[in-house]
Parts: sequence; structure tokens; C-alpha cells
Amino acid sequence: METLKGKQAAFEIGVVIHKRVVDDIGDSYGYDCDEVLVYEFQKVGLIVDRVAGLHDEFLKLAAPVEVLGQAAAELHLKKRTHIGETTHDNPTPPFYLPIFLPSSSCSFVAGVDLQFEWDESEAFIKQSDGSLFSWCERFRCYNHMIYGIVNNGESAVVLKFNGRKFNWEPGESLMWKLETEAIVKEVFPLHDETKRKQLLKRWALNLWDLTNQPIDEIYAYYGTKIATYFAFLGMYTKWLLFPAVFGLILQLVDFGSLQLFVLPFFFICIISWAVLFFQFWKRKNSTLLARWQISYSAGSESAYKYMDTEWSSFHSSAASAKKWGENKGKENEKFQREEWFGRMMRFRNDAIIILSIICLQLPFELAYAHLYESIGSDVVKFGLTAGYLFAIQYFTQIGGKVSVKLIKDEKNKCSEYRANSLVYKVFGLYFMQSYIGILYHAVLHRNFMTLRQVIIQRLIISEVLENLMENSLPYVKYSYRKYRAIRHKRKREKGYAGGKHIFNSRIEKEYFKPVYAASIGDELEDGLFDDFLELALQFGMIMMFACAFPPAFAFAALNNITEIRADALKILVMFRRPVPRVDATIGAWLNIFQFLIVVSICTNCALLVCLYDREGKWNISPGLAAILIMEHVLLLIKFGFSRIVPEEPDWVKANRMKNATHAQNMCSKQLLRNISGGRGMLVKANCN
Repeated sequence: METLKGKQAAFEIGVVIHKRVVDDIGDSYGYDCDEVLVYEFQKVGLIVDRVAGLHDEFLKLAAPVEVLGQAAAELHLKKRTHIGETTHDNPTPPFYLPIFLPSSSCSFVAGVDLQFEWDESEAFIKQSDGSLFSWCERFRCYNHMIYGIVNNGESAVVLKFNGRKFNWEPGESLMWKLETEAIVKEVFPLHDETKRKQLLKRWALNLWDLTNQPIDEIYAYYGTKIATYFAFLGMYTKWLLFPAVFGLILQLVDFGSLQLFVLPFFFICIISWAVLFFQFWKRKNSTLLARWQISYSAGSESAYKYMDTEWSSFHSSAASAKKWGENKGKENEKFQREEWFGRMMRFRNDAIIILSIICLQLPFELAYAHLYESIGSDVVKFGLTAGYLFAIQYFTQIGGKVSVKLIKDEKNKCSEYRANSLVYKVFGLYFMQSYIGILYHAVLHRNFMTLRQVIIQRLIISEVLENLMENSLPYVKYSYRKYRAIRHKRKREKGYAGGKHIFNSRIEKEYFKPVYAASIGDELEDGLFDDFLELALQFGMIMMFACAFPPAFAFAALNNITEIRADALKILVMFRRPVPRVDATIGAWLNIFQFLIVVSICTNCALLVCLYDREGKWNISPGLAAILIMEHVLLLIKFGFSRIVPEEPDWVKANRMKNATHAQNMCSKQLLRNISGGRGMLVKANCN
């Protein structure tokens, strides 16, 4: 994390280089790659610390705040300024003020987002931890400086490494060249040990606060996406306490003849609870984004959708405008072709996934459900379920990898759209393998005892299996990579006398840790994909079969309380520091949760029909008619509450609209000044 000017900054980026095994000292022609790389890093202002590892060499990089500020100005980053609503001491409208006004001259609320300039850094609002840039912004600046080093000379530079020579061509990026030549192995973020230990103490190891988490500190250290996930997980777990208590009461208290009336009432309360939870989550999400100074409006896809757009694009030349006017018809045709081609490719990919589910996965799921029903031993059923869940994980991963290949052909606007498309396709596979067997027991056999056993086994086995996979696999991967490095070291050393290799450098230990990546599609999604998938499947299980097994909510609440600390410990200790993602919301997962609410209305109404219709005659008696009416009422509640409860608080919406108005006014004033200045210069030139 950067500190104030003049103070030492923390090392946040690591570069892994192959260790030199061939001595090039006798060869005077050419420059050593590692020396050139260190020199260029220092030339752009980075602080470099070289660390010799067991098998590789590591470069730790840090950047003072002034260096980050210059990189941010080159990237044209937009940051929140103090320019906004004035106080009563200075009633001057904000658009008459200078664009960059020092915060000491007047007191403002958080205002307009403007392009960053290092010389006017005092005009920009700092983060909650006192730093000028967030972790996501700092990472972008590091990436810009590291990969922005190019050969500005007119001739190629000869580089050498381990007896090989190659040319660094003019205008070519040094880092890309070294990665292509397999000299630089990897560039990855480093943990800040001071901040990491603080989070361990206040977050992962703080067992007394069941659902409370230091969300602002998580945001400052990991970025928006991970902080949003843990905020959602904490709020979801806290809200689960109500249906958990209600479900336990239904399980422990015998209501007698009133049981048939209590279950529908419980079901209505659960649907209302779910709808209200997601509406209030949207409000909390918008509040968090406002607190984190991230511009976002309800309903938009991404807060950073236009984060790379430079303000210089507004000052297009007359020649470009003329060229656009001449080619406007051709460009429109081209855009239309690309638009419809992308839609057709998405339709084709969706059709492939749906047909694969129907033709391949559905028969497999029905065969498992039928086999489970025909087995009499509970122990064999439990073993069958465990084997089925273990095998289906790999089958679904294969389907996910196929989905990743299909998505590459789609003409999506950005990586966020591609990631959302992947989420929908993969969840379709998991939805089928998670729920079709249970629906088979519920609708066809109408055996509620068997249905409850299946739900209990699925909840227990799936959660235990997921936790074992999440916590054991990273350690196994870490141990295996260390073992391979030590074994390779022993092969290279001649006359090795034995002993134990010790990793003295922390950066080398971090390098051997696994990357926080998704089980499928790691180029589109990070490890939060699997965490959100686990939550979505759990939510679908407890909601779709709420009337069959009400205590499932209590199990989910207990599991999520432990999941908060387990996930925190996982990303703080077992994985490398993740690359920050710019997603401002939970994205496609919100639509999936909303879809599961609608499906749960249908499934629970079907369960109530089976519960009332003991003889299986399916008569439309007054009770069944009441259930059908209740279904329509619940659907009305679902869509009605979505309109009654606003998605963002009024103060957030008012500030957003005010900032947009201020930005528009300032841009209008600036454009008018530019036009007036241009005409004045033209008139002056004609007079001369």
C-alpha cells in the first residue's frame, strides 16, 4: 500500500524470473536480461528488491505514491473529487469553481469524478484507510508501468540470458518480450504482511463476531468484488436466522391438525423473506459503492464499464468527424452484422447446452434417482449419494470447460458479459444435477420421508465435500509445488550431501501457493465463482423444498457462519493475493437467485398439493384451489415487493443525480469556453 510522499512503500507486486544457470560474463556482446529489467523498473520509479530463491529469482516491486500518481495520470483514471455541493460559507455554484480545487479552501461533500492529475492530487478524495488510490487502481498503475516499458530507441537492443540471445525491437514491450522468451515466468500480486496479519486478527480468527466483518478493510486490501461477496455472505447469513428459528419451531412443535395450515403460512413468510432480502441487499450494495466512491447506478451492468475511456475522446478532430460521416452507412451495417452474429452465436451455444442437459445429463440423473429409490439399505444409499456427488463434480467441470470454449465465439462487449454468460451456462448444468433427482422423489413417488433423507444427505455431503475440497486442495497443491522445486534443485546440484531445503524468502512461499481461480474458466472468473455457486445451490435447495424440510434453513445458517471464517482464512493464508476485479455487484448471480425464488414458488406449491392429496386423485378440492390461489398471490408478492422497495436509498440516488448534473454543467462550460476561445483566435488571425 502506498504511503505519503517521502515514506517507504510496501512491496505489492512480484516478478518471477528463471535463475541463471549459464555464465554469460565472458560474452561481452549483449545485455543481461535481468539487469536490463531491473534498470528499466528503477528508471520508471519503481523500488526493486532482488531475492534469490531455491529454483528461481524474484523481483519485489513497490511504488511511491508520486510514481503511482504519474501512472494514474497517464492512464487518465477518473477519481472522486471534493468538488460537489458547497457549504453555506461559499454558495458559489460548483461549475464556476476551478476544475481542481484544493480541499483546504472549501468544505465539500464527495462530488464529481474527474480525470486524475498528480499536480492537483489534493483535490481528490482519499480512501478510508488514508491512501490516495484503491488496490484496484494501484494494480492498474503497476500493470501500466510494468508492461509499458518499451524500447524507445531507433535500433534493436540485443539481450542475452543463459547462453541465448534475442533482439528487443523498437516499440516492443520489454515484459511481453521476456514472457514470450520464457524468461519471466509470472507476475503476481504480493500480500502486505502488516495488513494481512491485521485482517487475520480482526476477521478470520475473530470467532466472536458471527456475521460482522470489517468490510471496508477487506475492500481496501482485496478490492470491490471480494468485499462485495463477503458483504453479501454476511448479510445473507444474518437474514437466515429468521427462517432458521421458524423452521426449527415447525420441526420441534407438534401443531396437530393445524400443521396443514402452518406449512402454507411458513411458505408465504419464506417467499416474502427472500424477496425482501434481495431488495434490501441491492440497497446495501448501492450504499457500499457510494461509501467506496464508486460511480454506479441501479440497473447498469458495471461501475467500471467506461473506466478506460479517456476524456480526450471528446476532443475528436474535424477530420475524424468528417471520415465518420462519410463511412457512417458502412459502419452501421458492420455493427448490425456483428450484433446479429453475436446473438446467433449465443443462441447456438445456449441450444447446445440445453440439448446436452436434456440428452445426456437428464437420463443420468433420473437413473440415479430410480436406483436410489430401489435400494433398501440406508448405508448403501448414503454411499451411493457420496459417489454420485463426487463423480458429478468432474462431469460438470467438463461441461464448464466446453462452455468456456463456446463463449469464446460469442461477440460479447467485455469480459464481464462473457463471465455472466459462463455463469448462466454452468449453473444450468449444476441446476440439473442438484435438483432433478429430488424433484423425481417429490413428484413421482410422493415419499416425503425419502425426500427429507435425500435433502439431509445432499446438504451434509455436499457441504462437507465442498469444505474438504476448498481447504485441502490448496495445501496439497502448495506442498506438491514445493516438493517439485526441491526435487529439481537436487537434480541440478552435483554432489548433494542431503539435508532439508528451507524456503527463507516469503515471496517464494507465496509463489508456490495456488492462484485463487475458478474451477473452470479461470481466465474469466476468479475463485469467487465457486463460492457463489455453492451459495446459489444451497439457496435453491433450502428454498425449493422448504415445505418438505423446514430445518434446512438452520443447517444453512450454521454452515454459512463457519463459511465466513473458512473463506476468510482460505484467501488470507492458503492462496496468493488475488488480482483485483472491478465488478461492482454480484452480477449474474443476482438473476440466478431471483430465478430460484420463482422456481421455489412452483415446487413448494407442488409439494403442498402432494401433501394435501394423500390418495393421489388430484381433485381440485377447496384446499388445492387455495394452494393455486396462493401460488398466484406469491408471484404477485415477488414482483410487487420488487417495485415497492427501491433498489437504492434516496440519498444515494440524490447524490448520484447531483454529481451527474455537476459533471454535465462543467463539461458544458468547458466546451463553450473552448468554442469561444477557438472562434476568438480565428477572428484574431483573420484581422492580422
